Amino acid sequence: MAVYTLPELPYDYTALAPVISPEIIELHHDKHHAAYVKGANDTLEQLAEARDKETWGSINGLEKNLAFHLSGHILHSIYWQNMTGDGGGEPLEKDGVGELADAIAASFGSFAGFKAQLTKASATTQGSGWGVLAYEPLSGRLVVEQVYDHQGNDGQGSTPILVFDAWEHAFYLQYKNQKVDFIDAMWAVVNWQDVARRYAAAKERGDSLLLAP
Repeated sequence: MAVYTLPELPYDYTALAPVISPEIIELHHDKHHAAYVKGANDTLEQLAEARDKETWGSINGLEKNLAFHLSGHILHSIYWQNMTGDGGGEPLEKDGVGELADAIAASFGSFAGFKAQLTKASATTQGSGWGVLAYEPLSGRLVVEQVYDHQGNDGQGSTPILVFDAWEHAFYLQYKNQKVDFIDAMWAVVNWQDVARRYAAAKERGDSLLLAP
């Protein structure tokens, strides 16, 4: 039985146009995301077989594959929910997301400073990766992370609440090699209501890292 399943999109393929074309949404979700789900499930089966047979020659590759595919599945699952055709702008108190807006201002000095940092982090990822706004539980602040592939260069224990996919499959059919243009356009579809819910949930479980008795 599969452990992980591909989540349904919360909108149809056309919902994010013209920022993201229907063709990209369909291929990205139905092919690329689905491949990470399959990869995670296949790797779990291979690890179970390795335990049963006590054959550990491929353990390093299997553990790396699990981290890669599972992180890809998690980040994409957040990515779809982070976007809406009615999104954009910035989080404001009048829209019911004042706590998130205050946290961004406290952590980055201003929304403009945060936007510039996440844009640059996303657009300058070397090769494949993500720009991520995450809640860091030790400090209780928000941080921007530049995640390589799906799992590299991120802080242990941090919870992603807003993710920008900077892999070529997320934009190349529409934006060619202009990654920065895609990242700039992404701000028009950010679902701040979803980001605010994720921030609140991350804060609620923020003491889960027990580093001292």
